[in-house]
Amino acid sequence: MTPAAGQRSGNVLGFDFGEKRIGVAVGQPLTGTATPLESLRNRNGRVDWPAVEALVGNWRPVALVVGNPLNMDGTRQRVTDLADAFARELEKRFGLPVHRCDERLSTYEARDRTKRQRDVDAVAAQVILESWLAGQGQAATADGNE
Repeated sequence: MTPAAGQRSGNVLGFDFGEKRIGVAVGQPLTGTATPLESLRNRNGRVDWPAVEALVGNWRPVALVVGNPLNMDGTRQRVTDLADAFARELEKRFGLPVHRCDERLSTYEARDRTKRQRDVDAVAAQVILESWLAGQGQAATADGNE
């Protein structure tokens, strides 16, 4: 899927949804790079929507990407339904395109990239977002758009 015309020139926020924490990263489609931002705590299983709203307001993304937590064999797990609900709520609240990206092994890669446990969720969001951005570039190249 090729990004919409204006989508190539703006920030994209990526989320690694978890029951206790949500890692957040920001990426730039033009360079295909992403940077970890922070991890938001879910309090009593509830998303900190004011914190998410602040990030969206500060970064003004053109799209959002949410990791799709699947088992290694591709089957769904309990947290997959929670991530789906989070993605739907993002789309409802912000009116932005919300894309999903397979996040299998993203936490393992994040642990290789950082030794600080408190950074793992944000780095996992970076890994997810970089994977999605790379896929967008491949799709655009295959379509002859780059």
